[in-house]
Amino acid sequence: MSSSVKKQLYEALANADGEYLSGQALADIIGCSRTAIWKHIEELRKSGFELEAVRKKGYRLISKPDKLSDHEILIGLETKTIGRHVHYYESVESTQLIAHKVAREEAPEGTLVIAGEQTGGKGRMARPWHSSKQQGIWMSLIIRPKLPPEKAPQFTLITAIACARAIEEVTGLETNIKWPNDILYKGKKLTGILTELQGEADKVNFLVIGIGMNVNQKKEDFPEHVKEIASSLEIEAGHKVSKIEMIQKILKYFEKYYELYMEKGFAPLKILWESYAAGIGKPIIARTITGEISGIALGISNEGILKVEDDEGTIHHIYSADIEFPT
Repeated sequence: MSSSVKKQLYEALANADGEYLSGQALADIIGCSRTAIWKHIEELRKSGFELEAVRKKGYRLISKPDKLSDHEILIGLETKTIGRHVHYYESVESTQLIAHKVAREEAPEGTLVIAGEQTGGKGRMARPWHSSKQQGIWMSLIIRPKLPPEKAPQFTLITAIACARAIEEVTGLETNIKWPNDILYKGKKLTGILTELQGEADKVNFLVIGIGMNVNQKKEDFPEHVKEIASSLEIEAGHKVSKIEMIQKILKYFEKYYELYMEKGFAPLKILWESYAAGIGKPIIARTITGEISGIALGISNEGILKVEDDEGTIHHIYSADIEFPT
């Protein structure tokens, strides 16, 4: 079965919202015989789709597989551009490295590089990121905004909003964003974001936005040194979470907020970001390359820069730092 037929068949069944579709109705939608529909249904079952067939009623979709592949990500994806070109790998050193390579080779905007496992995943400041096999989402997104380079850091904040919104929709968990790039639940890290720029003095050529999300790890799956500071969606929600659904929702919300940003600027997204922000109005310690700044987090500027007021009333503008919440 071709990927286009598989996509049409899945979307017809998914759009039926749990109702039965007759073999003839499916044949009419796809443009083939009822006998061919039966064969296609069997192929879907072999791919891991759970389908119910009832005589005189037709076929009904019960569930779809959660195995990562380019086809599964594209089936049911609700975007126009973002995620429409997918490079999937079972195992790579880093999706960021591959994304930079394909971006230099003129990969179109919205191209997604995703892997079942990373052997050398990295976070901010070249820190290692534990990317266990098939238990999380390890992906990098290529975008080509027509903007000056100084706007690039705002895309970390936009991506964080998209991830928080997707987690909320799929799991019901109400997460917080720790400036600039972490998604937390009850203080434990679920997601990290890494935005890297390739550009010139006056323009962005492309951005590569890396997203690492802990999805279906159990506590014992984490290395000893991160068990107390990291968690997963499965641990916090109490059940397995569909990686495919989560990826599709992240891409959907990223496209929505990216379009809003290009049309209206960062101001409306600043309001959204602050609604998810951890630590606003509370004491924080910002560790920058030049030293520590302690004070009260006031929020972010219209450019996405963190504002911290110290004990003497001086307001510091933080462009890059590690943030700590004192206990």
